[in-house]
Amino acid sequence: MAEKDITQKVLEQYNDVFMDIVNVLLFNGEMVVREDDLIDLPTSSSKKIGRKINYQDRDVAKYWQGNKINIAMLGLENQTDPDKLMPLRVISYDGAEYGWQSSRKNRDKPKYPVITLVLYMGHKGRWNYPKNIMGVVDVDERLKPYVNDYKINLFELAYLPEEKRKLFKSDFRVVVDYLYQVRKNNKYEPEMYKIEHIDEVLNLMSAMTSDNRFEEVIEEVHEKEAKYMCEVIDIMLNNGWQEAIDSGMQQGMQQGMQKGLEEGMQKGLEEGMQKGLEEGIQKGAEIEKKTIAETMKKKGLDIGLIMEITGLSKDKILAL
Repeated sequence: MAEKDITQKVLEQYNDVFMDIVNVLLFNGEMVVREDDLIDLPTSSSKKIGRKINYQDRDVAKYWQGNKINIAMLGLENQTDPDKLMPLRVISYDGAEYGWQSSRKNRDKPKYPVITLVLYMGHKGRWNYPKNIMGVVDVDERLKPYVNDYKINLFELAYLPEEKRKLFKSDFRVVVDYLYQVRKNNKYEPEMYKIEHIDEVLNLMSAMTSDNRFEEVIEEVHEKEAKYMCEVIDIMLNNGWQEAIDSGMQQGMQQGMQKGLEEGMQKGLEEGMQKGLEEGIQKGAEIEKKTIAETMKKKGLDIGLIMEITGLSKDKILAL
């Protein structure tokens, strides 16, 4: 889990990606935040509870400064699954930063707002938990007027409208486009996006989708100097076809030869060795085709492609 969390942070640490996310989600694509205005911040903070010091870590944090004046501290939090306690987590992160600003050594320094953006990367369902403190804690009606209802800035990336998705200019648009397409159409057809941070994008896709093929092809992607997501997908599919065919042929040959010889020998004893062997070989070939098709089907390859390679009918493939 820790490795997955680290992977998800790497792409967003690049200033061009961080800038793009903030400009699109907060300023509707206007170039308000620029790369040169961003300064990396430590993501760890601590708080003392009783006699114990507790450490917490947000995903990505940066100072945003304009005209040499610090304006805000911006943080990103990634979530692939809804978390009902997210409002408490965010207020804890933000409170730690405000606490640092109010410390004795910083008392006379200029103060700045703290903004946290929660990026929900799930695509199998909406964020179904409250987005504010009042939705998480039980509050007596008489106390509600005195409880500050802290709200989180949550963005469900797979549900962003098209006009918002089209505003992304960095590699993050690949992530947003993928989440939307899989959520909407249950498949992904990449557009011609040139990728600047190819390793980071593929590692993030692998962590986000639990599909290890994204990171397994990184070396081959570099060898072939692939720069576009469609090229990456082609490499993944080609590897999948070859793996399915190789595996299917190996299993099919073994099973086909064994069963074919057994049946052939039995036939040969009854009707003649030659005829039995011929039928055995024919059945072995049929089994080999079915085994290859079954392996390719398990790999998730297209039914039409399986029909083309094996020669089996659609009904036979679906019945496997």
